[in-house]
Amino acid sequence: MIHPDTEIRFIDQIVGYGVVATKLIPKGTITWVQDELDSVYTDQQVASFSPLMRQHFETYCFTNGQGLKVLCWDIAKYVNHSFRPSCFTTAYDFEIAIRDIQPGEQLTDDYGYLNLDEPFEPVDEGCERKIVFPDDLLNFHHTWDAMLHEVIPSIFRQPQPLKPYISKATWSDVSRLRKNPNEMRTVLNCYYKKLGKVSTQ
Repeated sequence: MIHPDTEIRFIDQIVGYGVVATKLIPKGTITWVQDELDSVYTDQQVASFSPLMRQHFETYCFTNGQGLKVLCWDIAKYVNHSFRPSCFTTAYDFEIAIRDIQPGEQLTDDYGYLNLDEPFEPVDEGCERKIVFPDDLLNFHHTWDAMLHEVIPSIFRQPQPLKPYISKATWSDVSRLRKNPNEMRTVLNCYYKKLGKVSTQ
């Protein structure tokens, strides 16, 4: 489930639609939670789809750390990629704002943690990285973990409208980070090693 203070808008002819904030979403706000309405599929189930439906499905799904394909039921599936994202995943099945997101600004992810099957070349943002590779999690998890360590304390200072959609067990694990931040699970837990993954790094 995506944060309630968001809506889908047409961005431009290149990226198409995206998800933007309708109000200020402060740093540390949980912006997305995987919930019970999100559909989860095995590779075998996806293979049974018609070619046309499989093409649509692959456009909007992501692969989790267990190798399952997840299709969000709401506008979360329209969140675009950025090498300078406004949101970032955690190993707790939710994402957080890693900086303040202003009204009208896109909520973006780094597709590098979505276990892509093939390299993806997005719009050039003028940064060092130009291509998203299937094994980006292996190469950048230390950097991403360090960034999350800096952001995680903000979770406990912000209102969290999506908290009711997080299981009690998961929130209990997250709450322990208030006193013991070094117990944070690494985002490397989100990585799924699949035979045939392509990388040209």
